[in-house]
Amino acid sequence: MIVFSDRGIPNGFRRMNGYGSHTFKLVNATENAVYCKFHYKSDQGVEGLPTDVAAQLAGTNPDYSIQDLYRAIESKQYPSWTFYIQVMTFEQAEKFQFNPFDLTKVWPHAEYPLIRVGKIVLNRNPVNYFAQVEQLAFNPAQMIPGIEPSPDKMLHGRLFAYGDTQRYRLGVNHLQIPVNCPYKTRVKNYQRDGLMTVTDNQGGAPNYWPNSFSGPEPNPAFSDPSFKVSGDVARYNSTNEDNFSQPTIMWTKVLKEDERERMVDNIAGHVINAQDFLQERTITMFGKVHRDFGEMLREALNKLKATTR
Repeated sequence: MIVFSDRGIPNGFRRMNGYGSHTFKLVNATENAVYCKFHYKSDQGVEGLPTDVAAQLAGTNPDYSIQDLYRAIESKQYPSWTFYIQVMTFEQAEKFQFNPFDLTKVWPHAEYPLIRVGKIVLNRNPVNYFAQVEQLAFNPAQMIPGIEPSPDKMLHGRLFAYGDTQRYRLGVNHLQIPVNCPYKTRVKNYQRDGLMTVTDNQGGAPNYWPNSFSGPEPNPAFSDPSFKVSGDVARYNSTNEDNFSQPTIMWTKVLKEDERERMVDNIAGHVINAQDFLQERTITMFGKVHRDFGEMLREALNKLKATTR
């Protein structure tokens, strides 16, 4: 529903929120942990593009969002996002009405309020787009101490897949590319060699451990703390879970009437060329969100069919 709503086509990068989406885990210095979600709220506000304008821009200026961001920074109108977190204890997670690690569910703000952390401000444009943007290697497995993965299964998949993607795209030594290197820190480990090595390859230091030549030692301070798990291990069918109550809240309490109409029109425009039985299945599915939703979608499809005959 969000993809087909006004937020599905943001009016540039400056006017959209950002979300960590997954559930992560925060661990403090005494190894006390909580689950968390990350939110980045645009200080410029959230604004979408009408579908007809977006379609025109796709053909005339496909780099519209990048251009808008670049020009704002160049003119010193620095875009910013306020950074918030939501926090859930392990005990709360066990009693939560949904799977707290389900990527398709949100944590209600009334129960788990946003906690303001700070701001993210973009105040400098890249000097060389290829070197500083195209070669960026984002990977959720590269976490700083204090942030760890939760039992989120989709996150686990991405911990592997994103690194594999960057190794395929940029090479096994992509972390030696300046934009991906630790800032002013010299790496000492036992990972070396391979194509596209551009450093001194850690010189003559030993490449095995343990050794007798002052090689780096494992630092227990950075070990992942232990944690308890409970419950039965089994294969669960997630299709039986409640997948409609939260979309119903979005339809009834979040979207305004004109926003609902645009969302319905967007869905109808994408479904109109599908076979009739698939259109009926789509109407039935959205009708489970709200009866008006299904009826409005049927009316929108009937109008499109009438105009294309």
